[in-house]
Amino acid sequence: MDQAAVTHEPTSRREKLVDYLSLERNVSIASAAVFLLGLGEELWKKFLPKYLEALGASTPVIGLFGTAEDFFDAVYQYPGGWLADHLGRRRAFLIFVTLVAAGYLVYLVSPSWPFVFAGLALVMVWQSMASPAIFAVIGDSLPRERRAMGFTLQSILKRVPIVVAPVAGGVLIASLGVVRGVHAGLVITLMLAVFTALLLARVNMTIRASRTTSIGGIWRSFHSVLKRLLVSDVIIRTCEGMTGVLTILYVTNVQHFSVARYGTLVAVQMLTSILVYIPAGKIADRVGRKPFVVATFLSFALFPLAVMMASNFTFLVFAFIVGGLREIGEPARKAMIVDFAQENMRARSVGLYYLVRSLSITPAAAVGGLLWNIAPQAPFVTAGIIGLIGTLVFAATVEERYAS
Repeated sequence: MDQAAVTHEPTSRREKLVDYLSLERNVSIASAAVFLLGLGEELWKKFLPKYLEALGASTPVIGLFGTAEDFFDAVYQYPGGWLADHLGRRRAFLIFVTLVAAGYLVYLVSPSWPFVFAGLALVMVWQSMASPAIFAVIGDSLPRERRAMGFTLQSILKRVPIVVAPVAGGVLIASLGVVRGVHAGLVITLMLAVFTALLLARVNMTIRASRTTSIGGIWRSFHSVLKRLLVSDVIIRTCEGMTGVLTILYVTNVQHFSVARYGTLVAVQMLTSILVYIPAGKIADRVGRKPFVVATFLSFALFPLAVMMASNFTFLVFAFIVGGLREIGEPARKAMIVDFAQENMRARSVGLYYLVRSLSITPAAAVGGLLWNIAPQAPFVTAGIIGLIGTLVFAATVEERYAS
């Protein structure tokens, strides 16, 4: 039969919108799950450094918490990809949601900061183990020319809660105090985790996993361009990790703005990201990914410098707009990872990529905490310099023909 005769062209407005946004069923379910858990987590996630501080943690300990996040983000990625390839996407998702809900419960009942570290081991399951499965769902469900748009949808639904929830979380903390405010947010998140599990039970897709099970075999399957992207990505994420958990402390303790105003800054940052996602995703699918990834990496480098140099709240708003532009090329970067991952080992390839990346940047937050003790500005200056190096490495080593 003539292929053109069976091709379905979207006709209604709804079908055209679905086609434009790459709203494939399984992609939509996975993205909605990201949205629901994000809506709960962002009520308290950005305020965890203040929560740790309230439970008696020092600034170096808070820096160590950031390092622990990066460590779990590293070691969970490949197991998450392995589970997604061997158990199927749906079963893996349900395991991840169950474990992360247990982590929220540990956070809720923690009497002191060491217990929060224990809870982190479970909470990071969704962010890290589920990530390769989400990448794989998009790669499995969408053709190459629509993947950046698929990641755009997922990224928007991940960031929308960050626009709304930190403001609400800041209000909770302002009215209830840091500890009780975070607790209230955790209760809401536990309820949303139940709805997320029910939604993910509807994922339905067949996968063909490769018999290759060793990490060495997965690494050998990597395209050389994927390895070059990984090198520059490691440098850029070192820049991010050095100041990630310290930014709220710099804004509130050094620049003396309230936690609620910090929540507003985070909302500005995420709104900026959302506004650029769709046009950037569509253009990247059409003209190539490299310019958008370069723009993302440059924004990573400039953000810590802009925060440090801000002399008033207006300039801080500008700094967080720069922070929002860090996401302009994220769908393109993620699409590149999926493009160069072999289909029958896609989730494990994504998992190994992020295992290497996150393990490499694990010391960054702890180093940032130590630099803070020299001067609060020191980690921000160092991060900016590292970010500029990472941008130059990517621009020089990844050719345009491989990023389109």
